[in-house]
Amino acid sequence: MRITLTLAAALVAAQAGMAHAAITPDEAKALGSTLTPVGAEKAGNKDGTIPAYAGGLTKAPADFKPGDGIRPNPYAGEKPRLVIDAKNMAEHADKLTEGTKALLQKYPTFRVDVYPTHRTVAFPKFVVDNTAAAAVQAKTNNDGRSIEGVHAGFPFPIPKTGYEAMWNHLVRFNGQSYEAKYRNINVDSSGRPTLATEGVSVQEFPFWNVGKPEADIYWRIKLTYTGPARRAGEALMLVDPLDVGNKERRAWSYLPGQRRVKVAPDLAYDTPNPGTAGATTFDDTFIFNGSMDRFDFKLVGKKEMLVPYNAYAAVYQSKQDELLQPNHLNPDLVRWELHRVWVVEATLREGKRHVYGKRTFYLDEDSWAALASDNFDARGQLYRAGFAYMAPSYDLPAPYTDMFGHYDFVSRVYSLTGFIAETGGLRHTKPLSDREWTADSLAGSGVR
Repeated sequence: MRITLTLAAALVAAQAGMAHAAITPDEAKALGSTLTPVGAEKAGNKDGTIPAYAGGLTKAPADFKPGDGIRPNPYAGEKPRLVIDAKNMAEHADKLTEGTKALLQKYPTFRVDVYPTHRTVAFPKFVVDNTAAAAVQAKTNNDGRSIEGVHAGFPFPIPKTGYEAMWNHLVRFNGQSYEAKYRNINVDSSGRPTLATEGVSVQEFPFWNVGKPEADIYWRIKLTYTGPARRAGEALMLVDPLDVGNKERRAWSYLPGQRRVKVAPDLAYDTPNPGTAGATTFDDTFIFNGSMDRFDFKLVGKKEMLVPYNAYAAVYQSKQDELLQPNHLNPDLVRWELHRVWVVEATLREGKRHVYGKRTFYLDEDSWAALASDNFDARGQLYRAGFAYMAPSYDLPAPYTDMFGHYDFVSRVYSLTGFIAETGGLRHTKPLSDREWTADSLAGSGVR
């Protein structure tokens, strides 16, 4: 059921609509000194459970095969330093998301295995260099929905608003392009897993193409479904612009039964995502995806939180039957670490419609990727919780958080998107030509 939330605070809405300029040159001096080049705190925390940033993981383990899509776990021999379950969760409640606490309370078999923290995120030199330039040039426009003055760098390494922080997530660096064969699986309330979709995903990030002086597109994806049998041959393509205030998402779908490509403007916001058989919304993708015009985004601040991190065992080494247990993922295969995250609260705007009335996002300070979300309904009750499973590609280097899952506390169904461990993993590739991102090319890729 869709909901409409009316906000009485007109002043808040007015402030949210203001354009925000870049930081000052004096503020930017912190980048590379007290802050990392992309804006994270260099220092560790007071009790030593978060180490100082030392450049990230840039050397592949000895057993990694160059060019292989499967990445070995560099921390396979480590043991948890702390185990949290329903009995001791109160002692650690300030470091747990609402979704994590709900899972601990609801399912006796769920637990959080906390491992030593490793700040593994690293970036190529051009990302670092371009972020320094972008910091004093980038700005938001159109109620925070669009950005300008930046290319191939994080636009807001020192964010002042929730919109700026979320833009860092939207344009997060995953490399310039990659391809993966994947599965999306739903597990129902009885514990039975069902294949929602499987296929080939090609994603590109023209925003990070240093071979071009600028780009008006920050992300595009082409999905070709190979299963289940009733979905085989279908295809989907989405293209998202930087200037979302004046240009909307472009989307197309191909249905083999009709043998034609159709414009699909509804593939956004809270439209049920067919890729997860409707278990999530389109803007649940990657924890958050798409335009920010339906919510007011408030930057709450930074906090130490327990989040999935360096989850190589789940992303690359797991078997589907072992990972997907009734009610939740197998705790033996999910690594949690303590990291500093930016907390952003999103409240439904006056007159806007969405199945969520409020959302809280947790953005990793080192990568800017959203690692978790709490999604509430109109009554303020927790509806869904999302988690992304960070496993950086040390061979590029680039963060990777595109295996993610959502727990639905109403239907008691949980979904896992982007399972690649049994399908060849993830391969960073060269960008396709622009002609391969046309509607005609989608029809060709989707033929059975």
